[in-house]
Amino acid sequence: MSLPHFPLFIDGRFVEGATGNRFEAINPYNRLPWATVAEAGDEDVAAAISAARHAFETTWRKTNGLQRSRLMHKLADLLEADAGRMGHMESTDNGKVIRETRPQMMFAARAYRFFAGYADKLWGSQIPLDKRDVFDYASQEPLGVVALITAWNSPMGLLANKLAPALATGNCVVIKPSEHASATTIEFCRLAQAAGFPPGVINVVCGAAQTGRALVGGAIDKVSFTGSAGIGREVAMEAGRRLVPVTLELGGKSPNIVFDDAHFERSASGALAGIFAATGQTCVAGSRLLVQRGIHARMVERLAERARAIRLGDPLEESTEMGTAANEPQFRRILEAISQARADGARLVTGGGAATEGDLAGGYFVQPTIFDQVSNGMRIAREEVFGPVLSIIPFDTEEEAVAIANDTPYGLAAGIWTNDLARTLRMTRELRAGQVWVNTYRSLAVQAPFGGVKESGYGREKGEAALNEYLATKNVMIDFSEQDADPFAVKT
Repeated sequence: MSLPHFPLFIDGRFVEGATGNRFEAINPYNRLPWATVAEAGDEDVAAAISAARHAFETTWRKTNGLQRSRLMHKLADLLEADAGRMGHMESTDNGKVIRETRPQMMFAARAYRFFAGYADKLWGSQIPLDKRDVFDYASQEPLGVVALITAWNSPMGLLANKLAPALATGNCVVIKPSEHASATTIEFCRLAQAAGFPPGVINVVCGAAQTGRALVGGAIDKVSFTGSAGIGREVAMEAGRRLVPVTLELGGKSPNIVFDDAHFERSASGALAGIFAATGQTCVAGSRLLVQRGIHARMVERLAERARAIRLGDPLEESTEMGTAANEPQFRRILEAISQARADGARLVTGGGAATEGDLAGGYFVQPTIFDQVSNGMRIAREEVFGPVLSIIPFDTEEEAVAIANDTPYGLAAGIWTNDLARTLRMTRELRAGQVWVNTYRSLAVQAPFGGVKESGYGREKGEAALNEYLATKNVMIDFSEQDADPFAVKT
C-alpha cells in the first residue's frame, strides 16, 4: 500500500517539486515512514516567492481589512472543525501527545480570530507639526512578501503565531516547515484554499537546509524564524546582507524558581509541566529548576516520584502523558546531553536513558530524567537540551536566585513560585527574560506578546505587538501654504 503524499503548495495549486525529489516523513513512535513529502529545489522556492509577489501586487494589497478578516474567520472555522484529524496527523508526524496537539489546533484557530479582529483596525495617525500650514500623517503598510520558517515541535501553533498577523496586516507569505514535520502545514493549505484565500497569498515549500537558504536569500521583504540560536544566527546574517528585517524566536534555558513560601504541590506540578510536558521539546522548557535550600531535598524526592509515574506510550492514546522525541537526530542529542551531564558530575536522580520497556522499544522514547547537584556552569545547565531532562540547582537567597537565573546566554522565559507579593515584583523586575510566569508555567495566550532577549532572539509574536513585525510606517507631509520657501534652507 502506498504511503500518503504531501506535495508543495505554490500559487494556489498543489504541485510536485521541479526535480521530482521526495523525502520520507518518519513516525517517531515506530520509526517507520508514514508519508512522503515533495522536496522543493531552488526553482520551486523562486516560483513560490514570485507567486507571492504577484498576489501581493495585484490582489492582496488591494483587499481591504474587512475582506481579510472574513477570510481569516472562515479559516479559523475550518481549522476548528478539523482539529481532531489535524491533531492526529501532527502527533503521527512529531510524536507529541494527542491531548496537546488537538487543543493546539484550537489555539491556532483562536490566533486567526484574534488577528482577524485587527485586520480592519490598522489605524494611522495625524501628527501635529509646528507649522499650521503643513498637514502630516503616518500610515501603516504591509511589508510585502514574508518568509515564515517554523520548527518541528509545534508546526501549526508556531505557524499561527506568524501567519495570523502577517495575513491581517496584508502580507503574502512563503512558508517553510521543518523537514521533520511538514505534513500538517501542507494539509493546512487545503483549509486555506477552502476558505477562499486568493492564489499566491499562502505558499509552502518543503525541504531541509538548502530550501531554507534559498528562501532567506530570495527576493523577500521579511523573515520570521523559529528554531535554534545557531541557525537563527545564520538566518540573520543572510538576511542582513540585503538588509531584510528578521524576527527570531530562538531557544531558551529557562529558570523555574521555587521559593520555600510557595504552595509546595502547585510548584511541584509547575516544575513537572515545565520540563516533561511536550517531552521537554519546547523553547520555554523550565529546564533549570532553582529550589530554595529549605525545601530542596523534599522537592527532589517529590519530583522523582512523580517523574517515575509519567505514562509514556502511543502519542495517539488519550491516556499517554509523554510522547517521543520528535526525530532521530533529536533523540540522539538528548541522550548525548544526559551522558555528558553524568560525566560532568551531576547526580542522576531518575531516568537517564532511552525508555525501552515493551512497546516503547520501537520508538524514540527518553525516560523522564532529573539531575540534582547541578552547578550553573555545567553544560547541562548552559546548553539547551530540548528534551525531558531537568537540572535542579539549590539556592539560599533571592539575590542568589536572580544571579543564577540571569547567568545564561538565553532570555526567553522564567518562572517564579512564591506567595510574597513584594518578592514577586522585585523578581519580575530583575529577571532578564521576555516572558515571566508567577505561580504558573507554560501558560500562553494569543493576546499576550511573546519573545526573548539575548540569544533567545528579538521581535515579538502574539498580542498586538506582533502586528508591528509585519508593518512599515509611512510618513506623509503635505504643505498647503502659498509661500515660496527659501530653496537653500531646511524647512522646519
